[in-house]
Amino acid sequence: MKKIDIGDGAAIPSPDDKQLLSAWWIAFVGTIALLIALPIYDPDTYGAVLAFIPDGIQVTFEVTILSIALALIIGLITGLGRISENRIFNLLASLYVEVVRGIPLLVQLFYIYFALGRIVQVPDIVAAVIAMSFCYGAYMGEVFRAGIMSIDFGQSEAALAQGFNKAQTMRYVILPQAWRTILPPVGNEFIALLKDTSLVSILAVADILRRGREYAASSFDYFETYTIIALVYLLITLILSKLLAHMEQRLNYYEKR
Repeated sequence: MKKIDIGDGAAIPSPDDKQLLSAWWIAFVGTIALLIALPIYDPDTYGAVLAFIPDGIQVTFEVTILSIALALIIGLITGLGRISENRIFNLLASLYVEVVRGIPLLVQLFYIYFALGRIVQVPDIVAAVIAMSFCYGAYMGEVFRAGIMSIDFGQSEAALAQGFNKAQTMRYVILPQAWRTILPPVGNEFIALLKDTSLVSILAVADILRRGREYAASSFDYFETYTIIALVYLLITLILSKLLAHMEQRLNYYEKR
């Protein structure tokens, strides 16, 4: 039975799916057109919102990049733990995956910032990065585990026969090949994480949504504000999904050579 693999990231426009590719172009052109036309049509509201949020976009990318970098490290350790023959390491990694994936990200954000904040006070953006990376590290762990398991066992046997130990085999033989396999799902998780950064606005982190909420609270232009916010998120997601599709095509091209 063929497994259905549906992630929570963006829909990746593939040349094999003409309708999805056409939909991507319509959404992309339409989003840019609206972001240009609306501020021209009403510069005092739409234009003002667009001018108010650039620093929020920067903060959003900072949180996303820092979180995904830390999540990759956590995910690698977790993935290795999930396939480890050490029963304690395996159990701890498996327990981490089960617990973290069973708790909503919003609850984890509240817990790290407010509950643990009574013990250790950390800056808003640090708490956001810790919560995001801790949550997504569990998902990355499963991505790494699947990528490592996808490499033929004969590769390990050949490396061991050449005199490599298990650590060297994993570092020099298995992981480089697994990385090419897991790169697309990692990119998808990157996009999903970027969208989920909207949740960090509850921690007073001045991301895109937080800046939009601040503007709307002072101007009461809620419709105009959240229209621009939605369009900015959509444009960023569309661009990243296209870059991810291009990356997957290049990987497929090199694999076929």
